[in-house]
Amino acid sequence: MSARTYANPVIPGFHPDPSVCRVGDDYYLVCSSFEYFPGVPILHSRDLVHWRQIGNVLDRPGQLDLPPGSLASGGVYAPTLRHHDGLFYLITTNVSGRGTFLVTAERPEGPWSDPVWLDVPGIDPDLAWDDDGACWCATSGNHVTRIEPLTGEILEGPLPIWSGTGGKYPEAPHLHHVGDRWYLLMSEGGTERGHAVSVARSRSPRGPFEPAPANPILTHRGTDRPIQSTGHADLVSAPDGTWWMVLLGVRPRGYTPEFQVLGRETFLAPVTWADGWPLVGPVEERHPAPAAWQPLPPPPARDDFDAPRLAPSWISPRARPDASWSLSDRPGWLVLHATGPTLDRPGHTFVGRRQQHHDCRFRARLDPAAARAGLSLRMDEAHHYDLEVDDGQASVIARIGPLRQVVARQAVPPGPLTLVIDVRATGVLPPSVTGAGQVDDRPLGVGAHGPDTIAFSVEAGGAPVPLAELDGRYLSTEVATGFTGRVAGMYVTRGSAAFDWFDYEGADA
Repeated sequence: MSARTYANPVIPGFHPDPSVCRVGDDYYLVCSSFEYFPGVPILHSRDLVHWRQIGNVLDRPGQLDLPPGSLASGGVYAPTLRHHDGLFYLITTNVSGRGTFLVTAERPEGPWSDPVWLDVPGIDPDLAWDDDGACWCATSGNHVTRIEPLTGEILEGPLPIWSGTGGKYPEAPHLHHVGDRWYLLMSEGGTERGHAVSVARSRSPRGPFEPAPANPILTHRGTDRPIQSTGHADLVSAPDGTWWMVLLGVRPRGYTPEFQVLGRETFLAPVTWADGWPLVGPVEERHPAPAAWQPLPPPPARDDFDAPRLAPSWISPRARPDASWSLSDRPGWLVLHATGPTLDRPGHTFVGRRQQHHDCRFRARLDPAAARAGLSLRMDEAHHYDLEVDDGQASVIARIGPLRQVVARQAVPPGPLTLVIDVRATGVLPPSVTGAGQVDDRPLGVGAHGPDTIAFSVEAGGAPVPLAELDGRYLSTEVATGFTGRVAGMYVTRGSAAFDWFDYEGADA
């Protein structure tokens, strides 16, 4: 094992439910995308540590139907990625659509096929092939079904298999054929703080399955570890014979009960084997690196919108109709038109990217013309902070559940200006108790008990003009609920607005 170490998470920010496969010396990984389009980001690595997004599996409306009425945290759940006989397979469930489907591709960056629909129970579908070439699909619940993957035909089952150790929500099954045994990896306890990974083994994918004596083989529940909610795991072997686990976890911040704002992220942990069982954990912030460790240059901080197409990291809620955006209307600018689908603002078009650091800055150069447009940091339609320009004024608007409030306004000159959102992790400062038993009621700063403070400012040819600071806890999973994380981006709700560039700079905290 190399003396070098890697930092967890290996894919920070809203990248949950990871599934990984290896083809030669290359690793490919996919994550859940829920209500966002394009769906299912696919990433590539040569060492399991440094990942680069190479596309999205579901990148056209014919593959991904997310109607305007689809709720936040609906959409695409828990994909599994596998490679078999020269073909990549991706199976997942659209809970806002027809259910479980499968797509294939000769190359991981695509193009991927149209969906093949499968009549199987549950969610979180998995694929595995036995030595006879039969394809097995395991689903939450837990069931296994023998299928013809290219047509969706059900050949056998569904058959009931091991349903876990008794924790709630047995889910995320992954079948792995290792040696002469089949290992069923699954999560239970829910994807919150009680999350855990358990395993059972059998001589056949049909079962019966024998549970590991040390289940759960991984959990951080009830601990003070900085990484929590560990679960929804997948296994992969490296060319050197070592084994690794990718899994989701969260990094909560702030005063009790703590708040997670980045969503569920992808972590990596080494796996060893003893007495025929995989052993893993706990998941540390730093681990010894895989032998193939090879860093990549960091991605550019700025997107100048000079490319002929949007980078794969840009996502939009539910759909991104061709009529709602353009890179050619004004070359070198991203032009957004107020024609997009929404639940809370008619005509709202949003193009954003995941927040991936606790301390970060988003900046965008906007030419609003006669539009109402701006920069937004969102969890969902009911939880977002907006820095909006309209009719010569810049406003900071807070939407928290049923409440919508303009918290600051500032006149701005006509023409292009730069919008800035700064996210600063907060040092928690709960009231202390004096020796006399009196509570110290000194005033606390904005968000002192929350995970971070979010500050808004504008730059219009001079020094930055601060507008407002807001508590970040209201853009957290614990407040908004759901399965996603923060996404920051550009939007328009009236007319057409042009963005010259978008910056993202982040630092670990």
